[in-house]
Amino acid sequence: MAQVTSVSQLSDVQPTDWAFQALQSLVERYGCIAGYPDGTYRGNRALTRYEFAAGLNACLDRVNELIATATTDLVTKEDLATLQKLQEEFGTELATLRGRVDSLEAATAELEANQFSTTTKLSGVVVAAVSDVFGGDNAETGEEVEDNTIFTDRARLEFSTSFTGKDLLYTLISAGNFRGYAGITGTAEGDLAFTRAQDEEEPDNDVGLETLEYTFPLGESTEVTLAAAGAAFYDFTDTVTLFDGDGDSGALSLYGTRNPIYNLGDGAGLGIKHQLGDLFEISLGYLAAEGNDPADSSGLFNGPYAAIGQVLFKPSDRLKLGLTYVHSYRADDTGTGSRNATFNQFDADYFASRQIIGQGDDAPDVPTSSNAYGVQLSWQLSDGIVVGGWAGYTRTTLLSTVNGAFDRGDLEIWNYAVTLGFPDFGKEGSLLGFVFGMEPKVEDSTVAEVTEDEDTSFHIEGFYQYQLTDNIAITPGVIWITAPGFNNDNDDAIIGALRTTFSF
Repeated sequence: MAQVTSVSQLSDVQPTDWAFQALQSLVERYGCIAGYPDGTYRGNRALTRYEFAAGLNACLDRVNELIATATTDLVTKEDLATLQKLQEEFGTELATLRGRVDSLEAATAELEANQFSTTTKLSGVVVAAVSDVFGGDNAETGEEVEDNTIFTDRARLEFSTSFTGKDLLYTLISAGNFRGYAGITGTAEGDLAFTRAQDEEEPDNDVGLETLEYTFPLGESTEVTLAAAGAAFYDFTDTVTLFDGDGDSGALSLYGTRNPIYNLGDGAGLGIKHQLGDLFEISLGYLAAEGNDPADSSGLFNGPYAAIGQVLFKPSDRLKLGLTYVHSYRADDTGTGSRNATFNQFDADYFASRQIIGQGDDAPDVPTSSNAYGVQLSWQLSDGIVVGGWAGYTRTTLLSTVNGAFDRGDLEIWNYAVTLGFPDFGKEGSLLGFVFGMEPKVEDSTVAEVTEDEDTSFHIEGFYQYQLTDNIAITPGVIWITAPGFNNDNDDAIIGALRTTFSF
C-alpha cells in the first residue's frame, strides 16, 4: 500500500464533515494513514465509520509511538485535543475494531499452537468404492465374467512443505487394496482410476512412498520440478481436461481421466513448465522408471525412460488446446486399452503368456522405442458446460529379435475421446460428466506374434460427482465397454461403481 501524504488523496472521504478536517491535519503532520494505490478506499464510495476508525486508530498508534520515542515535543497539545475529540466521537467503532483485532490475534495464536508444522501442511484423501462387473467375456479366454461385488479403498497422506513461500516439497504416502479388473476381464479397458499401483500384484494396503518431488520457481515465468520418486508427467503438465482428478475426483475410469499418452512416463527425473506470455505454456520433462536403481540397465540414463514436450495454447480462460509429444524407451504402458496396446513395451510376462520365449528369469525384457503424439482440447461454452476431448497416436518399434524368436517390427496404436462436463451441476463443487471414445487399439502391426486388434470397442462412461459437504463427495457411475478386447464375439461389459471421497 502506498503512503498517503494528504487526506485529500483519499478521494472517497467526505470533506464536509468536521472530522475530515481533523483527519487531514493529522495525516499531513504525522503520515499515519496508508491508502490503496488508486488513492481510494475500495472504490468510489463514502468512507464508512469503521474505515474511518481504522485510519484514526493508525494515527493514534503513530502519535503514541512518537511520544514514547521522541526526545522533544513533536506532538502538539492541539493535536492531542483533536485526537481526544475524535476518540470520543468514534469510540464505539474503535472499540469494535480493536475487539476484532483481539479476536483475530487469539485465533492466530490458537492456529499456531495446534498446527502440524510451521512449514508443512498435512492433508489427505481417502477413497472408498463399491464396484462390480456385469456381463462381458474375458478378452483372453472368451469365458463369461462372473459378477463379484467388491469394496475397495485407497488412502493418501500429502505433506506439502514450503521453505520460501514460493517453493513446494511434496511428499505423498499411500496405501490401497484395489488391483484393477484387468486380471478377470482380460483387458484394461474400463479399469477404474483409483487402483493402488498397477504394477503390484498384491497391493494389500501396504503403506509406501508414492511420490517425492520438489518444485521451485526459476525467475518469474519458469517452474522447475525435481522428482526423486513416483513422479508422473501429469504432475507438471496440464492434461487439458476437466475430468483429471487422479482417481480421487473426476472420471471414474483411468481412460476417462486423461489422454493415455500422459501415463507413459513415471519415476525420477525433471520437469519444467514455462509461461510464454499469457497465451502459451511450454512443458518439458524427463522421467526414468528405474532412476534410483543402480543395477545394470537401470538408472536415470541406462534404463527405461520417457520424455515429454507440450505446447499449451490458452487464448482465454475458457479455451485450452494442448499439443503433446512423448518419446520413450522400454517405458511403462498407458495402463488402459487392449491387451496388445497396453503391453506394447513387450515385457517378459507378455511374451511368456504367449509361450513365445522362456518364462521367469529366462524371459528377458525386450527393448522398444515409442513415439506418441497427442492433441487435447477443453472449451468452456458457459459457466455450466465444458466440452473437450483428445486423440492420441503411438508408434512402438521392437528393437530386438528376442533371441531370434521373430523379427523386429512396429505397432501403430490409436485412441480418441469426446467429453462433456457440467460443473456445479445441482450443487456448487459437483460435476456431471460423460465420456465417449476408443481406448488404445493396435490398428496396424508388423510384429508377427502381435496381431492387430480385430474390431472396434467403444468406451461409454457417465458419472455424477455430488459434493455432499466440503469434505465428502459421492460419485456413482457406469462404464459400458462394447466388444471387450476389440472382439465382437465378446459380450459387452458393464462396470458399475460408487466412489466416496473423504478429504481433509
